Amino acid sequence: MPIESNQLQILKQIAAALAAQFGPNCEVVVHDLAGDTEEPAIVHIENGHVTGRKVGDGPSQVVMDQILSGEEDPQDQLAYLTRTPDGKILKSSTMFIRDGLGKVTAILSVNYDISALMMVHNAIDGLVQISPNEQSGQRNITVLNVNDVLSGLIEQSVALVGKPVALMNKEDKVRAIRFLSEHGAFLITKSGDKVAKYFGISKYTLYSYIDTKQEEKKS
Repeated sequence: MPIESNQLQILKQIAAALAAQFGPNCEVVVHDLAGDTEEPAIVHIENGHVTGRKVGDGPSQVVMDQILSGEEDPQDQLAYLTRTPDGKILKSSTMFIRDGLGKVTAILSVNYDISALMMVHNAIDGLVQISPNEQSGQRNITVLNVNDVLSGLIEQSVALVGKPVALMNKEDKVRAIRFLSEHGAFLITKSGDKVAKYFGISKYTLYSYIDTKQEEKKS
């Protein structure tokens, strides 16, 4: 049985309000989990141009992973980062909507395109940086696994360039990848696959960027 019409109407109202509040960069999606289809199809979407989806399309990978996990009581996933195939960086939240009996019948997802905001943030960050000596007493020590380390280095490389991958040209990507190489990113197992996929290039191209830098050092 599809999602109840009154519940759907309320979710549509909330979606419209969020889209109006935060503007055209804010996509709001309602998925129906109570229907007969295998996948929770989109039954309503505001600002679908953010991800290029429309009513009738399937869910995002994050939503599908949560559903396929088989959890009877899935928990909301709030304020996590995702990336579209064309390189947009989104701040996303996924909320599981329940009926009166506590059964999940719908999903409300919010995806906000922060690509331009990241560029502004990086520009401002450069202006407010203080000397290393002043920062020495303010660091927190965090234990990370290798995936966290690699993800952190990738984020630093993007910050160094000052623009999201979707807006990078070849020279920008070369600069970012050389930063990763110089900071030991490729000492991590299978890091080449992840970096190549993130920057939308082949592994051959990735290693050609690295080799070029090494040749320059020798000359």
